[in-house]
Amino acid sequence: MSTLLFPPVPLTLSQKPFLLSIRNPSFLSHTRKWKRPRRLILAKSNGNDSADTTDRIISAVCYFYPFFDGIQYGKYVITQFSPIQALIQPLFPAIKVFKSFPLNGFLVFLTLYFVVVRNSNFSRYVRFNTMQAIVLDVLLIFPDLLERSFNPKDGLGLDLLMSLDSTVFLYLLVCLIYGSTSCLFGQIPRLPIVAEAADRQVL
Repeated sequence: MSTLLFPPVPLTLSQKPFLLSIRNPSFLSHTRKWKRPRRLILAKSNGNDSADTTDRIISAVCYFYPFFDGIQYGKYVITQFSPIQALIQPLFPAIKVFKSFPLNGFLVFLTLYFVVVRNSNFSRYVRFNTMQAIVLDVLLIFPDLLERSFNPKDGLGLDLLMSLDSTVFLYLLVCLIYGSTSCLFGQIPRLPIVAEAADRQVL
C-alpha cells in the first residue's frame, strides 16, 4: 500500500546524495584531522630567551669549567692514547692557570652561579647552559669521594679505579665537545643526567 501512495523515486546519476558527496566542504571539514603545529626552537637575535653571538660564546665557554675541574680523571687516558693528548694539548696553558690556585674552582662556581645563573639580565639560554656546566661540576664530588675512600695501589681495585676515572674523563670530554659545539651553532644541548636538574634551577 505504501508503495502505491508514495512510489519510489529512482536515483539517477545526476543526483548526488548530500551526505556522500566528497565535494561538500562541510563534509570535508568534519572529516579532516587537525594536527598541532610543531614548534621549532630557533636562535633569535633579541628577547630574553635569545641566543645571539654573545650568548653562544658565553654558553660555549662555560662547558670548559667542569672539564678543567675534572682534568685529573684523565691521567690514565691521556697517557695511554696520544690522539686524546694531542686533542687537549692546546688547553694545557689554560688548565695550568685554572689549577694554579686551589680555590679557583670554587671561585668560578660562585661567579657563574650568582653572576650569571641568578642574573635575569642574561638570557635563559645562557643561564641554562651555565647551570648545566655547574651541575656537571657538582657531580664530580662523587668520584672524588670514591677515590678518597678507596685508594687501591694495585690489583683489581686499581683496575676498577682506572676504569672509573677514565669513564668520568671521557664523559666530561664528550660533554665539552657536544655542549660547546651546540652552543656555537645556537642549539640547546641537553646533557644526560644534568639537564633536568638545570631546568629546575633556571626560572
